[in-house]
Amino acid sequence: MPFDPKTIIAPTFHDVFDDIILGRHTHYWLKGGRGSTKSSFISLMIVLDIYETFVKFRYNQISPAELSNAICLRKVGSTIRHSLAPQIKWAIDQLGLNDFFTETASTFEFTLKYTGQKIILTGSDDPQKLKSIKPRIGYFKNVWYEELAEFSGMEEVRTILQSVMRGISSFRCYYSYNPPLVRQNWVNFEVTVPHDNRLVHHSSYLDVPKEWLGDAFFEEAEQLKKNNPRAYEHEYLGVPTGTGGTVFENIEERTITDEEIKQFDHIKQGIDWGFSVDPLAFVRLHYDSTRRIVYIIDEIYKINMFNDELMEELRRRGYHNDVIIADGEEPKSISELWRNGFRIYKAEKGPGSIAYGIKFLQRLNKIVIDPKRTPNAYKEFVLYEYEKNKDGTFRADYPDKNNHILDGVRYSLEKDMKARGFF
Repeated sequence: MPFDPKTIIAPTFHDVFDDIILGRHTHYWLKGGRGSTKSSFISLMIVLDIYETFVKFRYNQISPAELSNAICLRKVGSTIRHSLAPQIKWAIDQLGLNDFFTETASTFEFTLKYTGQKIILTGSDDPQKLKSIKPRIGYFKNVWYEELAEFSGMEEVRTILQSVMRGISSFRCYYSYNPPLVRQNWVNFEVTVPHDNRLVHHSSYLDVPKEWLGDAFFEEAEQLKKNNPRAYEHEYLGVPTGTGGTVFENIEERTITDEEIKQFDHIKQGIDWGFSVDPLAFVRLHYDSTRRIVYIIDEIYKINMFNDELMEELRRRGYHNDVIIADGEEPKSISELWRNGFRIYKAEKGPGSIAYGIKFLQRLNKIVIDPKRTPNAYKEFVLYEYEKNKDGTFRADYPDKNNHILDGVRYSLEKDMKARGFF
């Protein structure tokens, strides 16, 4: 390689680079805010290690069994295409190794042409697939958990490691994540547990050369710092600013006036179907994308509500001409409303959509709710809390209960989430 890899690594990671090269630790926990380049650093280290073991093998310095491979994981496999895959491509390109690797896009694999060493990208949502993955040559020296906080806890992490860590005793396990909002989340707790074979590193965009991220990135960060300092600390500096189990700490409870509502021009509507046990929940909101504020302005929340009653009520309130995004689990109900002239479409949902939707809502500057106008929305958002593990720490996933209006809000904002890269 004709250049020093440190020239393409942010200075904050230089000591970590040396530690990895010298093999001082096995587990590297890299946490921080947006733009900290932690994922870029890990991808470079993985590609570099595979290339370097190839060179050593070529000069008969190591045996075939010592050739390194890598397995890179996300909690949900469908997120790989837009996260891990482009990150590994970027690293290969930055290291000038495009001629050495081939990509199999259909299976998310990168293969070193001359030896068959692989970088395999996969989700942990298919445990059987993980058990069956074996390198063609060598062993999985590098394991990377990207967005560690999406995993359910250390038990899941250890189970995966036990499945893939076989062969030579020299391993490098990388864990990258933005610290969850709640301080008592399992990830934030685990990182404080003493571990002789673990190196923990924290970074933020302020540790990265400005020209690497661009002026627009810094301008957006400064704007959030001005509008919502607490959200800025969490999102950009990687500081867990939440103190308890409350999921939404950006709720603003206040009166929303009729005069305000007359000015709202970005109306969104969502439906979470229900009937005898769960209520049918319809929600109407305004999304101010510039200021990143959601105003919840009306709701229908009722047990045993038939579709003809719903349609009559929507027409009565004058909401029948606005687009509705509904849970796709009831295609018959969607078809019935569509045949009656409603502009209704099914939500795309998919693996991980609940978590991404909630994270999107958490990162808004405000969710404004008027308890008098929408008492059920207010109750759901204010009382929605993380559940706890047996050890008292908070789980990473979100409870699927008492969240009917919340689901409707998520469905209604799917397009906006996609525009901001949440899917």
